[in-house]
Amino acid sequence: MSNPEERPDAWLPPTSGRPSFEPPASDPYANAGAGTPTPPPGFPPVAGPAPYPTVQPPGPQPVACYRHPNAAAGVRCQRCGRPICGACMVAAPVGHQCPECVQRAVAASGQGRLPYGGRRSTNPALTSLVLIGLNALVFVATFLTGESTSRVFDYLALTRRSVCAVGSSYYQGVSADSCSASGGTWLPGFADGAWWQLLTSAFVHANVLHIGVNMLALWFIGPQLEKVLGRGRFLALYLLSALAGGATVAWLADPYTSTVGASGAIFGLLGGLLVLVLRSGGDPRNLVMWIGINVVITFLGPGISWQGHLGGFVGGAAVAAILVGLRGRQQERTQLIALGAFGVLLLAVAFARLLVP
Repeated sequence: MSNPEERPDAWLPPTSGRPSFEPPASDPYANAGAGTPTPPPGFPPVAGPAPYPTVQPPGPQPVACYRHPNAAAGVRCQRCGRPICGACMVAAPVGHQCPECVQRAVAASGQGRLPYGGRRSTNPALTSLVLIGLNALVFVATFLTGESTSRVFDYLALTRRSVCAVGSSYYQGVSADSCSASGGTWLPGFADGAWWQLLTSAFVHANVLHIGVNMLALWFIGPQLEKVLGRGRFLALYLLSALAGGATVAWLADPYTSTVGASGAIFGLLGGLLVLVLRSGGDPRNLVMWIGINVVITFLGPGISWQGHLGGFVGGAAVAAILVGLRGRQQERTQLIALGAFGVLLLAVAFARLLVP
């Protein structure tokens, strides 16, 4: 018997009865190169060149627009670098910019300024719509509380002297104590401390036709003036015109007659528009004809306050003259001072009426 250590294959079992590891002809691993694993006996061959699937890394996630989180950003602003979507992209000489950077650039260059110093309104009709809404709100309040006999109407309408209201009747020259003793309601007038009536009367209307005509005129004229003047200056023109109409009523109207309506402010817009047309060298003939028609209606129509119309027209023309005449490096500051001084002057004129019996 030979020594096993002298035989290098002595550890191998006999070849007889051993299973063959020869791969079948259909095995895709039969001709595989070195390093390709061969499936063990009893396991089906693995299809494909590798036994494990290849996992692709996730792609870059889309960046959201800084103004619209639900929209994917296509580019970044050339100025600030923030991501912006297609709705926010504003074309620039190089690339695109976001709306905020464009607004800052326009403000810095002065392009957002209007000819008379105002800032350009993004929605020139907004101020007129707000004024129309306020007038409509006051009208609904007076309608629901009794229309012309409403106490809301009485407290907001401009009346120079106080009256005593007993039911639907009004009595003049009655003191507050005597009115209360008789069961009436004492309604203070401008001369007795109801100073707010100088302005609130411009938001009160007597009936549907009254408010309808005034608000229709405001809707036609207001947005056009705001385009030229800007929001702040247009609002100043409207309110100072209303105040000028109230001051004129305080001086010239019957002391016990209640005056209401936005027509004084509307005439002020017409006066301001006339000044702007003349200043710009436009043709004022159509506007003058429209003003003339309204003047005729003022004096021929029953119950119309010509005092309020006259004061409003003159006040509006004066405000427009201030805006047109004061220009230069300190335009905004000088205009603000002049408009404030004009408002104080109107109040002084109105209160001076209290000194006259």
